[in-house]
Amino acid sequence: MDSNSFMQIPEIEMNELSFLKSLGNNLGEKELLEFTLMYSSRRRSPRTILICTLMGFFIVAGIQHFITNRIGMGILYLLTGGFCMIGTIVDLVNYRQLALEYNKKQALEIFEMQKMTRN
Repeated sequence: MDSNSFMQIPEIEMNELSFLKSLGNNLGEKELLEFTLMYSSRRRSPRTILICTLMGFFIVAGIQHFITNRIGMGILYLLTGGFCMIGTIVDLVNYRQLALEYNKKQALEIFEMQKMTRN
């Protein structure tokens, strides 16, 4: 298995793929497989973030922040109606960036966890 195994992750985008390939360069075959499996289970697709952000208009604002572990922002959006919907509109424009930031954080956490178990 090589770093092309990341391409099997559904809905992966090019900037996310290049980040994962840079992380996976120094991993062995077994470690890369383990990393890919763990990452696939933790990542959020941009489509999921978009759907949750759209739900902010009709149900509860801030869901996108709760699912990306930004609890403080989620509570703030919940209490202010998504900053009177302006914040929700901004998140609609930037939903791919929200997903990428969350996914990068998850990838780094998994990488660091694997690094600690190797040593």
